[in-house]
Amino acid sequence: MSGSDYLPLFAACLAFVSVLLAARGLMGYLGNASAAARLKERISGRPQRRRDSLLAPLAGLGRALTAHFERIGAKVGPRDAAELDRNRLALIQAGLRTRNAPVLFQGVKVFLAVLLGGGFLAARFFGGLELSVLWTCLGAAFLAVLGAYAPEAWLRRKVEARRRRVADELPDALDLLVVCVESGMGLDQAIDRVCTELVLSGPVISSELKLMTLELRAGKARADALRGLSERVGLDDLSSLTSLLVQADVFGISVGRTLRVYSDAMRTKRSQRAEELAAKLPVKLLLPLVGFILPALFVTIMGPAGLTFIEVFAKVNN
Repeated sequence: MSGSDYLPLFAACLAFVSVLLAARGLMGYLGNASAAARLKERISGRPQRRRDSLLAPLAGLGRALTAHFERIGAKVGPRDAAELDRNRLALIQAGLRTRNAPVLFQGVKVFLAVLLGGGFLAARFFGGLELSVLWTCLGAAFLAVLGAYAPEAWLRRKVEARRRRVADELPDALDLLVVCVESGMGLDQAIDRVCTELVLSGPVISSELKLMTLELRAGKARADALRGLSERVGLDDLSSLTSLLVQADVFGISVGRTLRVYSDAMRTKRSQRAEELAAKLPVKLLLPLVGFILPALFVTIMGPAGLTFIEVFAKVNN
């Protein structure tokens, strides 16, 4: 046998050894992660999840990337105080409330703009794309603008999705609030109880009410805490509710009666939104029905008949 005949055998042995070493390394990594989780649990006295130990290297990489994006955003981000406040409010309404969220968001925008624009230029000059100078400049500019404004579109969608969740969870929270207030609880105690009860069924409104409760415990006035709640969410129905509660607190109106009337209106609006979505469903199903289902159905039904006609006409012509 010549030396070339041993090449497949050598390649197979090399692949087997590589897979064996990779499996050994993976088993060692998993074992070390489990040992680290047990050690942390023994030291801290709190249960530790094994997944956290497994994802620790990725978490470190994520923190490093976050730090780089924050530095980029701090250098090239807007300096106007009004623009910064507007960006911070939008991030808060989306549920992103870390201290460095605005500069991190600006850094991600700049990174995506440079990545898409630079990637297009690299593909043009090193990838063999045949484009004129004008189309090259237009393509790079378009992709850079797309990278800069895509995070803005994502943020708007996230804000709208969070507002819809609050709108769906608010009627149940108001019903529980009415029950608590009419049972003799004060408004602050009722809000605290409601945010505890809705942790699983309404996590978004529960987190907002919990933050409001913490502000009240810290000494913030109830009217200011209610206005802060409506500003953090940005939902018109919640803003109207907070205005009603502030007025009821100022003029001494019955809070229970106010909440009951408003909860009935919110339940009606939620039912109307559900009916609206149900009415839109046939129109949304029309395009996939016409574009995908009906052609396949026609091919399935008319295909055998068409093949039969082709065979008959071929015999007639012969």
